[in-house]
Amino acid sequence: MCQSALVMHFKCSNAEKVIRQTGKLMFKRQEQKKTKSMLANQQRLFTHLQKHGLTYSLGYLLKSDGKYHEKGVDVNIAVDMLIAAYENQCDTIYLVSSDTDLLPAIKQAQKKGKQVTYVGFSHQLSTALVANCENPQLDA
Repeated sequence: MCQSALVMHFKCSNAEKVIRQTGKLMFKRQEQKKTKSMLANQQRLFTHLQKHGLTYSLGYLLKSDGKYHEKGVDVNIAVDMLIAAYENQCDTIYLVSSDTDLLPAIKQAQKKGKQVTYVGFSHQLSTALVANCENPQLDA
């Protein structure tokens, strides 16, 4: 938005071109800085989880039409939940996802006697998961 607002103030096509190019470069640099910060935070989280003996699994991103989309994440979560339940790897499964496609896996894990705790965030809360999981943990 700033880029187009700046462009509107100049009538000279050369100035407009320079501002567009500079704006894009500045945006890319800011985006790269944010990406590096987010990656560093993610790595700290993974280290903390490992330190406390918690396991996690990652999905993957697929780029299409210039945008990234997560792929296979819900299936990976469901498989991990079922393996943990059927192989008796844990007593409690903490689900950090608001995807209601996971309800069948939740039900199966519960049938195997596992407690499934939904960890939800207010910006994307799932009332279906709150209703179907024991002891939901919700941020304020």
